[in-house]
Amino acid sequence: MSENASSEASKRVLQPIERISEVLFGLIMVLTFTGSLSAAEAGKAEVRTMLIGSIGCNLAWALIDAIMYLMGSLSERASGFRTFEAMRRAKTAGEARNVIARAVPPLVAATISDMELKRMREIFGKMPDAPKRGTLQRSDWSGALAVFLLVFVSTFPVVLPFIFLTDAVVALRVSNVIAIAMMFLAGFAFGRLSGYHPVVTGSAMVVLGAILVALTIALGG
Repeated sequence: MSENASSEASKRVLQPIERISEVLFGLIMVLTFTGSLSAAEAGKAEVRTMLIGSIGCNLAWALIDAIMYLMGSLSERASGFRTFEAMRRAKTAGEARNVIARAVPPLVAATISDMELKRMREIFGKMPDAPKRGTLQRSDWSGALAVFLLVFVSTFPVVLPFIFLTDAVVALRVSNVIAIAMMFLAGFAFGRLSGYHPVVTGSAMVVLGAILVALTIALGG
């Protein structure tokens, strides 16, 4: 079993629901900084401190998310290798079917006929041994970069008003509107992809985000 084949099977670049979730987390994090700013009393120094903190925090979050993406890619590849080897070691059709059942969704496993399973075992038996461990491919690094840019860039609009507007009160209001709109759109997209009512999930994300931000600020976050 070649590692390139496993790489093709384990590509996870920008799966919509996962990435939407990360954008939502990033928005909540940046809101904890903008929400803690007392706009009426804030001067340039306070605004600058908030900007550095929020941008730095989301930069770190994006970097961590990219690293987790790479770790996830290695984990998926290793899981594929284990499944491959387990199929080759299976002594009966029942054992092979159990391996498949653990590796794919139940509905998919249920559609595999005995003849197809036999053919799979024959093909796997003729393939070379799987590598002992996986390595990161170019697609993994490009995917990690895409994740980093998505998480960082998507949360950056929330702090833009503080860069371009001199009035801290107005900047905070505009920032809040942008954050609420982005959270609603992210929740809306999440609802469409997950089969829930988009407007309801969008509204729920806004409410949930507001509660989490309030709790974070109240706890000194």
